[in-house]
Amino acid sequence: MSLLLFLLSLLLDGSQGQMERYFLQVQRIVKAQEGLCIFVPCSFSSPEEHWNNRYPAYGYWFKETSTNRQSFTFPVATNNKNKKLDLGVQGRFQLLGDPTQRDCSLLIKDVQWTDKTSYFFRMEKGHEKYSFKEGFMLQVEGLTQKPDVFIPEILEPGKPVTIVCLFSWTFKQCPAPSFSWTGDAVSFQETRPHTSDYSVLSFTPGLQHHDTELTCHLDFSRKSMQRTVQLRVAHAPRSLAINIFRDNVSVPELHGNPSHLEVQQGHSLRLLCTADSQPPATLSWVLEDRVLSWSSPVGSRTLALELPWVKAGDSGHYICQAENRLGSQQHTLDLSVLYPPEDLRVTVSQANRTVLEILSNGTSLPVLEGQSLCLVCVTYSNPPASVSWAWVTQTLIPTQSSEPGVLELPLVQREHEGEFTCAAQNPLGAQRISLSLSVHYPPQMSRPSCSWENEGLHCSCSSRAWPAPSLRWRLGEGLLEGNSTNASFKITSSSLGPWVNSSLSLLQELGPSLWLSCESWNTHGAQTTSVLLLPDKDTSTAFSKGAVLGFGITVLLALCLIVIIMKTLRRKGIQEETSRPKLSRGSTILDYINVIPKTRSLARNWKAEPDTPSGISPLDTHFPKPKKKQKDPQFTSPGCLDPTSSSQTPVSENNPEELHYAALNFSRLRLREIQNPQDTYSEYAEVRVH
Repeated sequence: MSLLLFLLSLLLDGSQGQMERYFLQVQRIVKAQEGLCIFVPCSFSSPEEHWNNRYPAYGYWFKETSTNRQSFTFPVATNNKNKKLDLGVQGRFQLLGDPTQRDCSLLIKDVQWTDKTSYFFRMEKGHEKYSFKEGFMLQVEGLTQKPDVFIPEILEPGKPVTIVCLFSWTFKQCPAPSFSWTGDAVSFQETRPHTSDYSVLSFTPGLQHHDTELTCHLDFSRKSMQRTVQLRVAHAPRSLAINIFRDNVSVPELHGNPSHLEVQQGHSLRLLCTADSQPPATLSWVLEDRVLSWSSPVGSRTLALELPWVKAGDSGHYICQAENRLGSQQHTLDLSVLYPPEDLRVTVSQANRTVLEILSNGTSLPVLEGQSLCLVCVTYSNPPASVSWAWVTQTLIPTQSSEPGVLELPLVQREHEGEFTCAAQNPLGAQRISLSLSVHYPPQMSRPSCSWENEGLHCSCSSRAWPAPSLRWRLGEGLLEGNSTNASFKITSSSLGPWVNSSLSLLQELGPSLWLSCESWNTHGAQTTSVLLLPDKDTSTAFSKGAVLGFGITVLLALCLIVIIMKTLRRKGIQEETSRPKLSRGSTILDYINVIPKTRSLARNWKAEPDTPSGISPLDTHFPKPKKKQKDPQFTSPGCLDPTSSSQTPVSENNPEELHYAALNFSRLRLREIQNPQDTYSEYAEVRVH
């Protein structure tokens, strides 16, 4: 039993060793695309002792249709011409290898979907026949492969270029495909197909070839494929455009260069700059002379500018610019931001120069009477606002100016005092600003009034000025302090608006040849009225010379009357020359009155004080310098005409003082009872002209 097992093992080991001497080397899985040609390399080995006989070697490739390989069907490929082939392959399978050289390589042309299966190889040489259990599995896929076209990315116009079309999936054992070209850049000869492993096309591109297509075609026995490329010919930027989105809604295309766009303040705006260029251009956004943003040439062909909240300061000329090495192009967009009137202000001008800017309501504007004044109302708005002036409820027509928003007062008068309102309005809104015009002028004094009363001499003095003036009295060199009362005098003052009144009652007897003065002043000037008190004659000669004095008084009154008439005529001539009386700053009105009181010595002497207002100089009104404007308003800047000097000419200090004549009237003449009967005098009045 053990001997039998030993012999059986020797037999099996010999058979196994014999089988291991046959080996097939081939790719186990082969992939092919439908319609293409595929080459499958293959080789095998067999025992040498059986291979050197003189019998021919044959090789066969079979489809594996069943597990039993002994029932062979017709082969798909063989070198045995006496064997019939499988009609299903129609000669597409070809055994290219030489079995005598142990080469079993297979060529499959025009691969079909029905070719998808497993294949095995069988060799025969004389009595030696062997079917290799190893084979390969053919997998068929759809046709996706295309030829490769090698072309420069950018073609230079006028320079010849060579383009290559290559199909990399072909094998030298496979038949060459048929190449052809189509496109605007190819000639008629190049459109005809020709068989080759690759195809070369040479031509000279021009600007007319930019963005045209070029196609390389490959034709196999039953299938074809192609590759299309787009020609890029270098050129300067062109077709530059600006696309506009307002509140994320596209705005219709704007034509013309520059284009105009109006946007209300507060809206959002998105501007896109695009251009066609080869090589790609650098895009940039420029506002006036300032670069806002730019793009890289290797980046996007579009550059966006975002304005999320449009404001008045965004108005201007926006330039979309594209530039490459061959040139540049730009497009301009004029952006106009619409907004209601804002930053309303009034510019005050005097003597053709700006002296003040008023920015808020209720501002008080002091102006000296007789000066010229120009008010210019300025605002920022788009569209430009209509500007008008109003005084209280009446519309004022600008004087000597047709410019809107300009109000000229060549000669400021007190009647102009009040509230002035400037209104600016456009379709988007309105704004107003008001100012109060205050007319200032120096003191103007009325004629003094003096009369006898029970207590003594009573004088009244009135003055009008703005700002309201101050009044005080002087007797000789002595200053009589303001509202006060003592045993010698009594002063009572009152004021109402621009008027100030003061009353003086002298309670004691008057001394000889005294001046009584009423002084009025404010920041713009001063004025004084004076009364001269003349003494009586000696009592012993007064009675004897009464008749002479009476005659003298009559003659003197006649002379005074003549002087008064001449003075009146002279003043009338002066008034005809000037339509308005000129105010003398610091002038003095002298009223000369001769008062004959009862001769009594004063209870006390008046004390002179060194304080005198005669040296007060009038003060001019000073205005602050205007502030600098930070931006230009969208309006036609109105201006004032150069005003002719219509303000009052100050009276020269050398001009003669204007004389006023006042008479002291007594309602009744009365004699006072004196303890000494010899001290009896007659009361009379005498007017003297200084």
